[in-house]
Amino acid sequence: MSANKNSATSLAIFCKVVDNYGDIGICWRLARQLHRENEISVTLWVDDLHSFHRICPEVDVGAEEQQIAGVTARHWRDQDGVFTAGDIADVVIEFFGCDIPPGYIAAMAQCNPRPVWLNLEGLSAEEWVEGCHTLPSSHPRLPLTKYFFFPGFTSKTGGLLHEASLDVERQRFQSDQSAVAAFLAGFGMTTAEMMSLKVSLFCYGHAPVAAMFDQWQRGDSPVTCLVPEGVAAQAVQAFLGVDAKAGTVGRKGMLTVRVLPFVAQPDYDKLLWACDINFVRGEDSFVRAQWAGKAFIWHIYPQDENLHHVKLRAFLGRYAMHQESVRALSLYWNGAAAGADAWGDVSGLWQRFKDDLPEIANWTAEWQGRMLEHGDLASNLMKFVRSLQSVTAENNV
Repeated sequence: MSANKNSATSLAIFCKVVDNYGDIGICWRLARQLHRENEISVTLWVDDLHSFHRICPEVDVGAEEQQIAGVTARHWRDQDGVFTAGDIADVVIEFFGCDIPPGYIAAMAQCNPRPVWLNLEGLSAEEWVEGCHTLPSSHPRLPLTKYFFFPGFTSKTGGLLHEASLDVERQRFQSDQSAVAAFLAGFGMTTAEMMSLKVSLFCYGHAPVAAMFDQWQRGDSPVTCLVPEGVAAQAVQAFLGVDAKAGTVGRKGMLTVRVLPFVAQPDYDKLLWACDINFVRGEDSFVRAQWAGKAFIWHIYPQDENLHHVKLRAFLGRYAMHQESVRALSLYWNGAAAGADAWGDVSGLWQRFKDDLPEIANWTAEWQGRMLEHGDLASNLMKFVRSLQSVTAENNV
């Protein structure tokens, strides 16, 4: 533990990978930002190094502990393990209630002062989040308190992940057409493909991809769809007629589908910046699409009893207030439209969405400004941590 009771010099994030890349994607971005912008020693505990490796090729999947971009990454194998107070960070974050090891919790209770313990929850636009943000929860046996910290879309939440340099990097890239062309050419894209409507596709397997492909290939203007290897594999393979391996490309009618390799997070950001429309999924790519300044459609992580549709509508109620075409296509894409229209004809929905792209672009810029007014997640999190540490210091005087 740090000798300075009013500051955090070490932080641990515990991440269990559930949604393949979303969980580790969020935690890896947060870990890097906290280290770079707050001069904090960060340890990221991850149970699935293979998923981590796909978004960060520097990861050695066989290493128990390694240094990457200034962050210590540790393989979280199980719930066993003996820890002492000296092993405990000043700030402990468990992502989405992942149940950190009991031995680690027991050691936390032996620290003086005790660490700030946060449960970083998943992103939701639902109103109840505001009432639960920063609420305390006492441990049933130990003298420890955990606080719930919610990302969100209002000033009464923790905000969204957003690095301090993000906007400058995006604007520099998007304003340099030669840089954009060189980036896309790295995937084998032709000049004609670069001139077409460029769509990135990242979704879950149950999305109506085949219907969308059919609409695009029968359309009146060329579309190039860029899809990472393994995403929507059945629909992509059916379109291509061969295995959907990275580097494979197929054309039918007005549609070109090109399969991309999985790329590191900085290059995925560039892909979103370079495309005209981004279909994204889960939470990490969903947030990055909002900062890309381009039109996007979100495929939300599915939940039992269609609870995810409630979350989807809550977001659309904030984001698509004046964009009916965005709302309609989003509901269709998620199977959340009313009655028989849930998986119905997409042609009219797509055409209206496409026609509204200039208006959507203007709204996206306004949305970004509104979100930035709330501050970014990492900065808001550290402000809350310091407020708790100040209270602890005052009580110990």
